[in-house]
Amino acid sequence: MTNSRIAAVDVGNDSVKALFGKLDYELNLPNVIARDTEDRPVIGIEELNEKDPLDGIHIRVHSPALMDNNAIYRVGNLATKSGNATELDPGSSKSEEDQTLVMLFATLALDAVREENADIFKKTNQVVDASYLLGTGLPLREVKEGKDVGYRSRLLSSVHQVEFLVTPKYQGLKVNIKFDEVKVYPEGFAAYINLVMDNNLNIINRDLVDKRIIIQDIGGLSTDVAVIKNRNVDDDKAQGFNLGVAESLEEIREEIRSKHGIELDSRRDIVEIITRKNDRNHIMVKGSRTSVHDIVDRILLELAKKQYRHLRNTWQKNSQTEICYFVGGGSMVLKEYLKTLNNNLDGYNIAFFEDEKESIWMMANAYYKLISAFDKQKNAKAKGKEDNKKPVKN
Repeated sequence: MTNSRIAAVDVGNDSVKALFGKLDYELNLPNVIARDTEDRPVIGIEELNEKDPLDGIHIRVHSPALMDNNAIYRVGNLATKSGNATELDPGSSKSEEDQTLVMLFATLALDAVREENADIFKKTNQVVDASYLLGTGLPLREVKEGKDVGYRSRLLSSVHQVEFLVTPKYQGLKVNIKFDEVKVYPEGFAAYINLVMDNNLNIINRDLVDKRIIIQDIGGLSTDVAVIKNRNVDDDKAQGFNLGVAESLEEIREEIRSKHGIELDSRRDIVEIITRKNDRNHIMVKGSRTSVHDIVDRILLELAKKQYRHLRNTWQKNSQTEICYFVGGGSMVLKEYLKTLNNNLDGYNIAFFEDEKESIWMMANAYYKLISAFDKQKNAKAKGKEDNKKPVKN
């Protein structure tokens, strides 16, 4: 019998963050894929199997949910080294892109084939049958447009298969993924849940519960602005914009290439350069430490001004707001620029998460809290029905 395992997966525009089971496993993969052929060159099978699977994800994905079915991909770290690597484009809808599903299925398959899960999922002739209870999310804009319904339906209606091709340790394994349940949460609401509740949905931040809050979630391709009032997201005032950090990161990457002749593999490389603690905004050019501060500051300040305009417009329409939280990976990139603008201009009460991981993992943590609570409620109901069926002893 196949058991169902909890999975909370945030398919972010920069990377996928996933939490599994009883928080016994987590994954973080660059959201990058590259079309490939079945045989990719490797030097010796023994050497291949000594490598980290996460650095060599090479898969075929079969799913009726995909527009391009049965395609072969390099995924994550391996894809960043490909000349034909693709990242999600600005203006695209996360719920309608094959890339979102490929990353989701690859992440789940990487969990399913772990030796630690051998007693959870049935394995027959190199095929693992994995069942998941999935909590995930979409931008507010897409949920308001009703795209979450079709997205959830595509996941629930089929069995999806990931076949590991030339992948360390997992070569030749296939994973059949089915979902017992899929919950798709609007990202702004999820951020609020994570701010005020623990894993059992008990309130941990009473100071925030009844406040009027703005949550500005800056992602790679989009920004969600949620207005929280009376412990709920105000649907009429919640907004989503096609404005994230991805275009600015691409612009920085292109200027570095043009000015210094340096090719950087992906947007994640740019994020690392501009957020690391030591040698921030510096690259190596022909072995010499070189500043790219001028490029980074000019481009990111311009983006920060656009984000600040959204904050100002939202606050003006919600004048009794008490605090705005900036969350998401993009907020970590723009934090210092937004703080400087706010100090010099309106002086709103704004807050950031100083713990970088907490901000970046906020959505995955929220989905985990919500799907875990759903699972507990479902099990409690099932137990109640069982108890009612038991004969009463005289």
